[in-house]
Amino acid sequence: MRVCVIIPAHNEAQAIGGLIRSIRLQGIDVAVVDDGSLDGTSEAAQSAGAAVIRNISNKGKGASLARGFAYAMEHGFDAVITMDGDGQHLAEDIPYFIGRAENSEAGIFIGNRMQETAHMPRVRILTNMFMSWLISIATMQDIPDSQCGFRLIKKATLQSFRLTSFKFEMETELLLKAARHGIRIESIPIKTVYSDERSHINPLVDTLRFIAFMIRQIWTTPH
Repeated sequence: MRVCVIIPAHNEAQAIGGLIRSIRLQGIDVAVVDDGSLDGTSEAAQSAGAAVIRNISNKGKGASLARGFAYAMEHGFDAVITMDGDGQHLAEDIPYFIGRAENSEAGIFIGNRMQETAHMPRVRILTNMFMSWLISIATMQDIPDSQCGFRLIKKATLQSFRLTSFKFEMETELLLKAARHGIRIESIPIKTVYSDERSHINPLVDTLRFIAFMIRQIWTTPH
């Protein structure tokens, strides 16, 4: 399976180089979508061996992922792996995703951090549990960590529907539309590193945005 790791990044110059080098040591291609960074993220990514796609201004995570997906499809990859650029996701977990994907008919494989939450901020645990519960109901599949950005998505899945969200909602939209198209979603236990990085997610604002997005999706779903 020929895989490309897609990393949407905004001002991640400090951490992204080490992540890319760890991935490239496994012989895996990396494409970084620099979402309007001002700190040298593009230069750090390119120096570490990644292809770099630049957004002149900040467009949002969803828009950056869309550009990364398009790049992977244009270059003939069989699947994409999405990872965050802040160092929370570990390259050593990538083989688990690829190994499972090569032996499963599922179309999406999503990391599950919820088995080891000792170092996860409590507000993130509660927010994630609520969102994952709601998405599991909506998709009629068990998705214990729906907000995890560490995922493998097969080419056939990306070609099955069009994604329209521009911000963090895209990751939810992907799961909902995949389920509507009968695509199975599997979870893979992963390790996560929590340090002093500042999360780009505002628990209150993004939870409200998530609820509004879910209502719109349910309201517009064909019956």
